[in-house]
Amino acid sequence: MYKVFDSHFHIIDPAYPLAGNQGFTPDYFTVEQYRNELAGMGVEAVGGAVVSGSFQGYDQSYFEGALGKLGSTFVGVTQLDPATSDEEILRLDKLGIKAIRFNLFRGLSATLEDIEEQGRRVRELCGWKTELYLDASKMDDDFVALVLRMPDVSIDHLGMRKGGADLMKKFVAAGVPVRVTGFGRIDYTREEAAKLIAELYAENPKALIFGSDLPSTRASKRFDVDDIELIVDAVGSDHAEEVLYGNGAAWYLGA
Repeated sequence: MYKVFDSHFHIIDPAYPLAGNQGFTPDYFTVEQYRNELAGMGVEAVGGAVVSGSFQGYDQSYFEGALGKLGSTFVGVTQLDPATSDEEILRLDKLGIKAIRFNLFRGLSATLEDIEEQGRRVRELCGWKTELYLDASKMDDDFVALVLRMPDVSIDHLGMRKGGADLMKKFVAAGVPVRVTGFGRIDYTREEAAKLIAELYAENPKALIFGSDLPSTRASKRFDVDDIELIVDAVGSDHAEEVLYGNGAAWYLGA
């Protein structure tokens, strides 16, 4: 049995609204389905982060149901309308949301100024972190400088594209966490992903954070236990717990 802190997964509950994105609307994926799927693989998520997908837009309503079922070791990562009031952000914080996400890969627009202003605002207001879903191969110097100067910012899915591998090394060396997730959607073969993970771990063992990416919407391969095994092989069995559990728990819960 693998015990993990799952720093990136989605709950898609039929009781709450969905907004299609780029012509895509996902199948439902409830808390019960999430737990059952992991259990069938011999994996137990003892904590984690429920992440708003592009298809959920700025809806916040589903978090109450999802986090209420998952428990106190799980947090929420949301997409936030810039016009959201301080009072609403504080309400969401009490609900268990602990990070703001900018989904630049799926066409949700935000300027560098927007990202920095909103990221600093929620951090100063209630300590939230900032997450970036992007194509790292397209990051210009201004964007890289923003990531390096912002507090508590992290990168999703190994930066998505192979052209961003050197940037991932630069980021982890500077203490910017990179999420080891989405092997079915990234622009790396499994062998290339394993090599990059090993290199990033050697650069900074505290900066790699595991996530399942379930239910793997729009990915060519759904998450399975072989993805965990790839990580274990890349960093070594003696160090795997750090990536699979410890780093994520420390990032989100201060554990």
